[in-house]
Amino acid sequence: MAAQEEDRDTAALDYPIVVGEELLGAIAGFVRGRVAPCLVLCDADANVVKLARQIAAAAGSKRVLPFVLGESRKRMATLERVLDAMHEADAERETLVLGVGGGVASDLFGLAAATYMRGVAYAHVATSLVAMVDAAIGGKTGVNLRGGKNLCGVFRDPAAVFCEVAALATLPDRALREGLAEVVKAGVIEGGELFENLETLSPHPFSRWPWVEVIRAAIRVKAAAVAEDPLESGARARLNLGHTFAHAVERASRYRVAHGTAVAIGLRAAGELALRTGRFSEREHLRVLALLALFGLPLQTAVDPDAIFAAMRADKKRRGGQLRFVLPRAIGDVEYGVTCSARTVRAVVARLGRPP
Repeated sequence: MAAQEEDRDTAALDYPIVVGEELLGAIAGFVRGRVAPCLVLCDADANVVKLARQIAAAAGSKRVLPFVLGESRKRMATLERVLDAMHEADAERETLVLGVGGGVASDLFGLAAATYMRGVAYAHVATSLVAMVDAAIGGKTGVNLRGGKNLCGVFRDPAAVFCEVAALATLPDRALREGLAEVVKAGVIEGGELFENLETLSPHPFSRWPWVEVIRAAIRVKAAAVAEDPLESGARARLNLGHTFAHAVERASRYRVAHGTAVAIGLRAAGELALRTGRFSEREHLRVLALLALFGLPLQTAVDPDAIFAAMRADKKRRGGQLRFVLPRAIGDVEYGVTCSARTVRAVVARLGRPP
């Protein structure tokens, strides 16, 4: 059996995060260690459903409820369907809800568990790179409203997170690249060895990557920020590097632009805004862009810049009507809570339709 162990650097989060391959036994052991039975919710993707059924069988659960998900379906109507299905499956207050899937599954199933009967326990089995390094860690749950992304949600820590690295082998390279945008974000925040290792790995095929080590390194960055600031009232905001732009690109495209693609574009935009405000060096900015390009991530978008700028008004990080940005000062040093003039932001957004 491949290595599987709790990442000790996440202990401050007060719940286990297990990263490894062939985690079926670990998941089943966790579920069976609880008093009440579990209810398994999953993304309707065929590979995810297969894994969910294996987990349910090993954990002694008879119910697997698949749902067709995606960013455009991460909305109140889907949440209501999930809640109704939980009720019809006789979920009780002691029921453990076990979600299986990617980032959308983590956000949506986590919110369903947090609100059903005013809150039942939730654990997540992450099957995508985005979920493993970002969405499943930190207790953020949410759905999108017409006005913007993740405008409805709560902070609710999971009971456990299992990163089933073997699931990455079922994903196309495109999905891995999307997840790597979040890993690069962690690398820009952390700098040093993490960023350098990504540069070293970039020429190699994904089949040769030490995924367990890469995922653990990215999780450590997120776990440290979350432990310092669980409710994102301060320092945790640095994890939003590039995301003010990214979420606006997603919404303006009606979620046709995938999250990872939008994050890559958002990292470019944050770097350009940092350059324009004298915070970042051109050499380091180009180094970040080069790494994103080596991973095959796009750095420009055909989405209308006026629509992107308009979508930014719904960003959750506004204070007093003003947008607040996370901007790099150096690789390994980012500043949060930065305000910039609308004219400067518009100029950066306008450039996103052209190559860097």
